[in-house]
Amino acid sequence: MKTAIIILNWNGEKLLEQFLPSVVEFTAKQAEIYIADNNSTDNSIDFITENFPSVKIIKNAINGGYAKGYNDALKHIDADIFCLINSDIEVTENWLNPILNEFKNDENIGVLQPKILDFKDKTKFEYAGAAGGFLDFFGYPYCRGRIFNDIEKDKNQFNKISDIFWASGACFFIKSDLFRELNGFDEDYFAHQEEIDLCWRVQNAGFKIKYIPNSIVYHVGGATLSNLNPKKTFLNFRNSLLNILKNVPNRYLIFLILSRLILDGFAGIKFLLELKPKHTFAILKAHLSFYSLFFKFLRKRKNKKKKTDYYNHKSIVWQYFVLGRKKYHQLK
Repeated sequence: MKTAIIILNWNGEKLLEQFLPSVVEFTAKQAEIYIADNNSTDNSIDFITENFPSVKIIKNAINGGYAKGYNDALKHIDADIFCLINSDIEVTENWLNPILNEFKNDENIGVLQPKILDFKDKTKFEYAGAAGGFLDFFGYPYCRGRIFNDIEKDKNQFNKISDIFWASGACFFIKSDLFRELNGFDEDYFAHQEEIDLCWRVQNAGFKIKYIPNSIVYHVGGATLSNLNPKKTFLNFRNSLLNILKNVPNRYLIFLILSRLILDGFAGIKFLLELKPKHTFAILKAHLSFYSLFFKFLRKRKNKKKKTDYYNHKSIVWQYFVLGRKKYHQLK
C-alpha cells in the first residue's frame, strides 16, 4: 500500500532538527514523507530544503490548527494510507511494518495507533494516546496506561493488538479513502479532540480502530501546547462537549450535556482551589463557546444512519477521584 507520512509544522524548526532524522532513517524506504507547514514564520522550510531534500513540503496559506492544517495538506497527497504524526515524535526501527501488515490483514480496519511512550522517560507511556483511547459514560477521554495525569510504566501489560475507541492524533494512521469519505477533521475544533470526533465517525461508518503494540514511537508531548496552558484547557473542555452534542445517541443526549456542564463546574472549582484561576476562566469560556456553536453542531447530527455507543457505563471521574483507581486494570 502506498503510504504517506505527514508531519504538521508551525514554527517547529528545533523539533524538526531533533526528530525528523529518525522519521527519515526508519521510514524513507517504505513511505513518502511530507511536511505540512501551517504558514510558519521561522526557518523551518529552509532547514528542511537544505538538510532533507527528499522530504516534500506542502505550504498551507494560514495556520488553521491541527484540523484545517491536515485537511488542507492531505488534498495534495496521493496515498492509500495517511500517517499523521507530530513533529515531536521519535520513531523506531521497524515501526511501520506492524501497522501496514494489520491494514493488509483486515479490510475492516479504518484507523490504527502505535504504542506511544514518553520520550523523556522511555519506560512510561505518554499522555497523548498511551496504549489507545476510550471515553467514559460522560464523554471524558482516557487511555490504557494514562488516566487523567496518572501515567503507568510500560510493563508489557498492553502488548496485545486491541480494539480501542479513539487513536491519538499524535500518531494517527487512517485509510485515505475513508478520510476523504468522512470529509476529514471537523475544522470547528481547531485543535484537540478532533481525532476523537473523527474516530467516532469512522465507527459510525462501520470500520474498526485498533492499537498495535509492536509499533513503538516516543512522544515529547506538550511541545506545541503545554498541559499548563489555559488555551489547551479551553479547547479540551469545549471540544469534549462538542463531541457529545455531535455524536452521542439521542436517548442520552440531554442528560449527558447537563451532567457534563455540572461536572465541568466542579472542575472549575477544583482549579480555583489549586490557585489556577486562568484554567477556571478557560472552562467558563469553553462553555460560552459551546453555547455559541450549539445549533451549528446540532445540525451536524442530521443525516446519520447510526450513532455508535462509546461508553461502558464507567464514570472515570468517580472511579479516579472518589474511589482512587488510578490504573486501567483497576477500573470496574
